[in-house]
Amino acid sequence: MKPADGTPVRVGVFGLLGSGNLGNDGSLEAVLGYLRARHPDAAVDALCGGPETVTARYGIPATRLHWYRGEYRTASRAGSVAAKGLGKLVDVFRTAAWVRRHDVVIVPGMGVLEATLPLRPWGFPYSLFLLCAAGRLTGTPTALVSVGAAPIGSRSTRALVRWAARLAAYRSYRDTESRDAMRAMGVDTAHDEVYPDLAFALPAPRAETAPEPSGPPGPVCVGVMAFHGGNDDRARADEIHRRYLDGTIRFVRALADDGRPVRLLTGDAVDAPVVAAVLDAVDSPLVTAADAASLADLMKETAAAGAVVATRYHNLICALKAGTPTLAVSYAAKSDALMAGMGVGAYCHPAREVDADRLLEQFRTLEREAAEVRRTLAERNLAAARRLEQQFTTLTAALFPAHGHHHAHALRETP
Repeated sequence: MKPADGTPVRVGVFGLLGSGNLGNDGSLEAVLGYLRARHPDAAVDALCGGPETVTARYGIPATRLHWYRGEYRTASRAGSVAAKGLGKLVDVFRTAAWVRRHDVVIVPGMGVLEATLPLRPWGFPYSLFLLCAAGRLTGTPTALVSVGAAPIGSRSTRALVRWAARLAAYRSYRDTESRDAMRAMGVDTAHDEVYPDLAFALPAPRAETAPEPSGPPGPVCVGVMAFHGGNDDRARADEIHRRYLDGTIRFVRALADDGRPVRLLTGDAVDAPVVAAVLDAVDSPLVTAADAASLADLMKETAAAGAVVATRYHNLICALKAGTPTLAVSYAAKSDALMAGMGVGAYCHPAREVDADRLLEQFRTLEREAAEVRRTLAERNLAAARRLEQQFTTLTAALFPAHGHHHAHALRETP
């Protein structure tokens, strides 16, 4: 696909990519797969959190999201506070200049319209608002593709997210709850569609890695998370984390006492201390930690497991995509919605109130019903793949019209 003048279409991808979150990078990988399959001549680059990682892993040029390199460090001295404030101003012009160089900008998945984890308004919500505003001002359509959203308590964060969504040329959501949340925040969602998470478009792990149904059960993958509650739980963050960690340790210890091999999974670099705490507390050769560098690695781990018990959203997606019986230690409504959409909504447990005994009871029920769960997941995975193919066809029609890219700039004229 080329613009009318014969030059390659310039596509930008935007987000907290290459920053250690495997789910975010998996969403990027899915969109790059779509672009390479349907628009192989497109010139693609990124504005992202970890440009060196993105370039090394995916082979595309990348620019740092923030001018100020200390953006994610707490500013305590006057100099760092001033530098961070200056960075916010500089980023207005940097973002606009980057957007202007493109014909289309895509935000690939991720929970960019939610605050289910601790989040400040002047962090990513501000960056997303700058992106969408720059897109509207420069005439470059911005697409929010299969993104997550949730109700937001903070007025300033909610306002930035609402206006970012309104200014986007294309929006789709990864579940109905996300679309409902944006409607409740004042966004007109009448023409917005719901599609599965982009990770469901990634290649499935090889089927032969799965344990034989008639053989001994495979290892149990336990996905852990540096969970401290949500954006409104800051006052109780330490207490929430302690309860989550204590319940997880008790659960893993019970599995090891039963002679079950346990593989600990993560989904973000910040989860490493939780893995270390579980390994130290349980101290069993049956409990090991996986060294997964991508969602593909996580899918291979979950495909080889007899069952998965996980907290992070994309740990759950990897297990469900692999067709492995899965139990969600749910920290947000998006996890419950995901499990319900895959036909296994009964297998959820609250992350804020981890009860190891109850979790073990649910786990044993899951294993007894494993054959039926695997059949259900196989059916739902086929449906998810078909829906994402439909979205990619819709996205091409909306952002890459056959008669040239200039017409795409007229997608939506009013917020």
